[in-house]
Amino acid sequence: MRVVRKRMQSILIIIMLLIFLLIGRLVQIQLISTESFSNHNVNLIEESVHQRTQEMVVDDGRGKFIDRNGQSLTSVTNNRLVLFPFLNEMQWPMQQVSTITGISTVEMVTKLKDTKSPVAVGDHLTIDQLKQVNELKIPGVFGVPLKDERPVPIAEHVIGLVRQSQEKIVAQYEDKLKSGELKATTPIGITGMQKTFDEFLLPQQESKLLYHVDRFGGPMFGIDVKYTGDANPFYPVNVKTTLDLTIQEKVEELLEKYNLKEGGVVLLDIEKSNILAMASRPNINQTHPYEEKNKGLYNRMLMPQVPGSVFKTVTAAAAVEEGILTPNMTFNCNQSIYDESLENDHQKGMLSFEESFAQSCNKTFAQLAKQMSEKKPDSLDQYARKLGVTDPVGWSGDVFHFDHFTQLQEGKGTVWKKDANKRVPNAISQTAIGQLDVKLTPLAVANMMATIARGGEKRQVKVVDEIQYKNNTSLYTFKNKKLSGESIKKTTVKELQKLLSQVVQSEDGTGRRFQDLPYSVAGKSGTAEIDVENEIVNKWFAGYFPADKPKYALVVVDLNTKSTISSTNQIFYDIVKEMYDLNHQ
Repeated sequence: MRVVRKRMQSILIIIMLLIFLLIGRLVQIQLISTESFSNHNVNLIEESVHQRTQEMVVDDGRGKFIDRNGQSLTSVTNNRLVLFPFLNEMQWPMQQVSTITGISTVEMVTKLKDTKSPVAVGDHLTIDQLKQVNELKIPGVFGVPLKDERPVPIAEHVIGLVRQSQEKIVAQYEDKLKSGELKATTPIGITGMQKTFDEFLLPQQESKLLYHVDRFGGPMFGIDVKYTGDANPFYPVNVKTTLDLTIQEKVEELLEKYNLKEGGVVLLDIEKSNILAMASRPNINQTHPYEEKNKGLYNRMLMPQVPGSVFKTVTAAAAVEEGILTPNMTFNCNQSIYDESLENDHQKGMLSFEESFAQSCNKTFAQLAKQMSEKKPDSLDQYARKLGVTDPVGWSGDVFHFDHFTQLQEGKGTVWKKDANKRVPNAISQTAIGQLDVKLTPLAVANMMATIARGGEKRQVKVVDEIQYKNNTSLYTFKNKKLSGESIKKTTVKELQKLLSQVVQSEDGTGRRFQDLPYSVAGKSGTAEIDVENEIVNKWFAGYFPADKPKYALVVVDLNTKSTISSTNQIFYDIVKEMYDLNHQ
């Protein structure tokens, strides 16, 4: 009996322990860890509600990017019909809804078939149609404005991508995850300005339509639907960019029209030092952006590229300011930079400095650079810095608790990789014409043209003007800022303006193609040899317009292309014409 009694006591103790463990687990689930259960921080309250609700996300709550006129760049709002899945089990006046909205009953039935989540039907319903539908008070039928992603992304390299990434969100926002402000599934910015401005854009709360349903999926409370979110007057914020949606669309249409494979466009407002449009090719693979074979993720306009003869603008500035030019000075443009005779069809005869710049004579600038380097080996990189083409030019500064906040993630330009080359004649010759180690970002080149057009004042380039609360009041304004460092002299600027104008106005100028445009153009062409054997080049045209009263600086670059098929000049031509037409509508 004693043995039996001891066994019973042991069993009872074990049972009691199991009961206490079960009670402890229930206390943890029901009271303690309701919003952060397990290592995955599962919100049990939300999950339990989710099991007995059907929902439609009206707005994900993330801040958006708008253009300079207030138009959304990242999303479009469409008035649509929302249908909940329990309608499949009900008799409801489908025909009446069809008559009001113009959406066929067949489309509604097809959309609802086999769905377990609410569906949106139709597009571009009017406010009056929404009102009429909602006045019918049909359970599970609503007319609402829905925030949708743009079907075709606009300025995708500038704006960037948003994705779910548990690894990135844990690394970046561990504190917000622990506090419950964010979920591990919250999408965050991974490239472009979505990444740069991510902390401002994070959602406070989604806006949803919620319907409570029973275990069979039917509505529990008749027509009552719960609307959550959209109560905060300040969030989500808008990031007001300097981009112009109409201009950006025109630019991207032209890149598609001329089938630009790799390269892009930068268009600046000279007076405000703002980016009006920026487009890069190839396009981003939206499905697999990090795929190794797909290089479209990277914004070519912010990456250093070999500029070719565009760099002669820097060499010319150095020659003018250093005073090495003499009256009636001429150069033998029948020769190459290595003092060898060129083929007959490439010979240009004896040219003046101005003619050499207009016709892009390599010999002239190689000769001048070697002459300067004898006394001043750092002359080319010194004037590159004075014109602001080697350091990042995008807006940077302190913003709230962000030290050295930068609007754009730019690469840094280079003139020399080895100091020893500054004393090697052939290396100097190649560098003077934008070859060898010279690499500049198209954005920096566009800013150089804007600097010259402005009279020599260097400024930081903005792509964002302001961060706005939802009620359109200002959270932060990005003030105009100058680029640091020494600038070129006013007299040098005036000479560069004349040289750039002659590129277009001269009968033999490399930019004479633009003489018949309604806006006068000043600029510089460039052809950089990338693969001589296969005739692969970078083709540039960089300039500003109107030449007499500058308003815009523009760079078009076609990278790794065949010199005979480049569309650089045609794209530049069409953009100038489009800007004229937009300003004279």
